[in-house]
Amino acid sequence: MARKNPFANILDDQRPAVDDVAADQKRPSRPVSDYAAKGASRSLLKSLDELAARADKLVEGETVVELEPDLIDASFVRDRRADDEAEFNELLERIREGGQDSPILVRPNPKSAGRYMVVFGHRRWKVAQALGRKVRAVVKDIEDREHVRALGQENAARADVPFIDRALFAADVARLRYDDDNAIILSALSIDRTTLSKMLSVAGLPLPILEAIGRAKNVGRDRWYELKLLLDSPANQERALETIRDEAFSALSSDTRFDLLVRKLRSKPTRKQNQPSKRNWTPPDSALSAEISAEGKKFTLALKAKTSDARAFGEYLSENLDRFYEAFRNESISQETGG
Repeated sequence: MARKNPFANILDDQRPAVDDVAADQKRPSRPVSDYAAKGASRSLLKSLDELAARADKLVEGETVVELEPDLIDASFVRDRRADDEAEFNELLERIREGGQDSPILVRPNPKSAGRYMVVFGHRRWKVAQALGRKVRAVVKDIEDREHVRALGQENAARADVPFIDRALFAADVARLRYDDDNAIILSALSIDRTTLSKMLSVAGLPLPILEAIGRAKNVGRDRWYELKLLLDSPANQERALETIRDEAFSALSSDTRFDLLVRKLRSKPTRKQNQPSKRNWTPPDSALSAEISAEGKKFTLALKAKTSDARAFGEYLSENLDRFYEAFRNESISQETGG
């Protein structure tokens, strides 16, 4: 069953339907403009078409069976970290009304006799679970490497998988160490080594930050890599962790959270020594009190007392400033030299 290229209706005024397989989209599409079909855009479209065709060949012409969803387990490596609730509900309603047009691909579970494992089509499998229906599937006995390659190619051919999901998928496969040069990842995602290097760098960002941002569906490779470069600074990592702990941060959309964090890390941090501070001091006999404030390069000491002690102590301080300052400088130099 041939699928449409996800960019085929790039000029259509209506938002394209979201489905696990683009073959479920029924409405006709207009041809891509001449501009979009040239240069890098033409190469991208060709690449996506090739990936879609490879994935289609795995189920094309095969016997489709109906399986109980409870007999199926999730893939041992996942291509997505979470489902978009709105998109999942949209797919669920479409399958509820029109049925499941495209089968999923499963394999016999190598670790559990009589059970199956999803290769691709996780959302259609979950929809079948939610609807209490059997899921239409093609069963193929394939090895782990081909499983990874098929999953990567099927999802790389789709336009709705965020970059961060692809990056985390690449990192998961890299940890399996199927080869020394990551050739299986390059094949699965149809990417070059430069792109893979950036993917693995982004996937290595601190997990709390990745989880706080979320999928950021409209954020691409270059912007994620910019965030990675910003977070190379330990000081920026601290600022990022402080930002994501703010309750207002989690209330924003995923894309907005990403944008806000990058803006904060691009801006110069406010120096703590420039922030005003105030404190009070009182001697053990409480004969007077001092109000001490510091703001930027300004330091103020104000003395108060019910008797003349405040003025007398102030005069004493001012008359001995030379001695106090010399003692301060000597102590500072001693600390700097380790003496």
